[in-house]
Amino acid sequence: MNKNFRMLTMGYLIFLSGVLGAILYAGIVVTSVTFNTHLYVGSELLTQFQEGQVMTENFLRLSYIVNVLLVVVALYEGYKFKKFERDTLTSVATFFVLATALLFSQYYIPDIVSMQAQGEEMTKSLAFINTHKGSEINSKIFAFSLLLLIVQNMRKACK
Repeated sequence: MNKNFRMLTMGYLIFLSGVLGAILYAGIVVTSVTFNTHLYVGSELLTQFQEGQVMTENFLRLSYIVNVLLVVVALYEGYKFKKFERDTLTSVATFFVLATALLFSQYYIPDIVSMQAQGEEMTKSLAFINTHKGSEINSKIFAFSLLLLIVQNMRKACK
């Protein structure tokens, strides 16, 4: 691997790791703080619906970074695939990263935003609950696949 491509690979791995950190932070820390504001403020200032709107805005902004990740992963992994430098596990991880990132940013986020725009009653419906649960499962698959992709690329870069 030449020096310039090694530097590109290191930047790629740092970017992937940063996005993984952002996804985990948003899912673990931001969610628990946002939906428990009464514990930190001392009284209930926001309803659960309003807390959900704040959380949605956080994930909406995160989806912009995920869209950049889609392009970066497709270009880098596509190039490595074209050079015949991919193994099956990396290809599968790449597929899951791309598929779940697309679902996150292009399906779940817009769907949740549109349901919230219909009002608080819509967010109590079975359709919203199922969509939200699907987005949680999707985020977990995305994070695991992204971690696997990072590990596989690190393993190959450190040879």
